[in-house]
Amino acid sequence: MESTYDLQPEVLTGILIVYFVAIAVFYIYFAISLMKIAEKTDTENGWFAWIPILNVILMLQIAEKPLWWFILLLIPLVNIVIAVLVWMAIAERRGKPSWWGIMILVPVMNIVTPGYLAFSD
Repeated sequence: MESTYDLQPEVLTGILIVYFVAIAVFYIYFAISLMKIAEKTDTENGWFAWIPILNVILMLQIAEKPLWWFILLLIPLVNIVIAVLVWMAIAERRGKPSWWGIMILVPVMNIVTPGYLAFSD
């Protein structure tokens, strides 16, 4: 029996390339946004935004939350609540309403929120 879902290796390679480019673009966007937020809140070590795991530490520093919250971010379901609280604190540090932190849960707005907090006045 022949499968109707056979992908040619070239098509699969193309899909993977597009996927990895999209991931890289979003990672760069997030790192630049987080670095800009750190700069505007006078938080040291803004370059942490480029290094995985350290970027979470930077977010906790910007939000002025204890570093042990990192452990809470590793617990399923608890991490959602902690992430929203961290983003709410980051929004408040930027002088924006705290409800911007809740926008992290909304699909598309979770892409817009870091940029808004980073590049708005």
